[in-house]
Amino acid sequence: MKATAASKTAQYMALFRALETRRPKHKRLFTDSFAVSFLDKNLQLATKLTALPFGEKLVQRIIYNKIPGAFSSGIARTKYIDDLLETSVKAGVRQVIILGAGFDTRALRLPFLQNIPVIEIDHPNTSRMKMNKVQERLGKLPAHVRYFQIDFNQQSIHDLAAQQNINFSIPTTIIWEGVTNYLSAEAVDTTFAFVRKFTAGSYVIFTYVHKGVLDKPSNFYGAEKLLSDLDALEEKWTFGFYPQELQDYLSQFNIQLLEDAGAAEYRAKYMPERNEKGYEFYRVALGVIG
Repeated sequence: MKATAASKTAQYMALFRALETRRPKHKRLFTDSFAVSFLDKNLQLATKLTALPFGEKLVQRIIYNKIPGAFSSGIARTKYIDDLLETSVKAGVRQVIILGAGFDTRALRLPFLQNIPVIEIDHPNTSRMKMNKVQERLGKLPAHVRYFQIDFNQQSIHDLAAQQNINFSIPTTIIWEGVTNYLSAEAVDTTFAFVRKFTAGSYVIFTYVHKGVLDKPSNFYGAEKLLSDLDALEEKWTFGFYPQELQDYLSQFNIQLLEDAGAAEYRAKYMPERNEKGYEFYRVALGVIG
């Protein structure tokens, strides 16, 4: 994966959130007024087009033709993770860590996080860009958020935790969205070994791709074109799990699997009116430590 690729991928997710925010308030799943700040001029133009008659449908059709199912699954996944996070906070979580944060804006847009310490960890290129944009928007960086930089494939998160004095003793929710599919198996193992260090009752919310999409993409709608496009962008997917093997894998890190849903499931939960195919291989899992 290119050093700059994370910011490109993060921009696409920010675009999806910006488009959702342009919808009528009673129809949208969430509001993210910060998302548009992370978009380049072309993507900002795409969001503005949705104000025109038929503009919203046109933009969504273009996205669907390029990456079937990515938009609707991305929006539903965002809301699903928001809800899982809020449930964990209500259960007593006192710290949130976002691994591979990209342009995630949960620390900025979710009211229930305003009094909870949030640590965002990401590649230096993306992290610095994000910090600059947040500072431009707010005039300063939020007091409850700390930003740490790391290349997950090159550096040890254990060393980073020691250097930054991350507190493993308080109930924590770790969010790891949109990252595992770009890593090596060793890097994934290392990160889950980091997760297991947190006190019992802590949670991890993470995404992964069904390993079958890497082994035989023709079994999944739209996957062959997607993987070809990713290869051309030097953003090749390198890792996945078979869902039926996930619990056994997590058990070695003292993590119990609580939820595991594919895009078809969380799309049906949050966007039942959208009868759309694609991206079923992109999954969200919730685990509890201890």
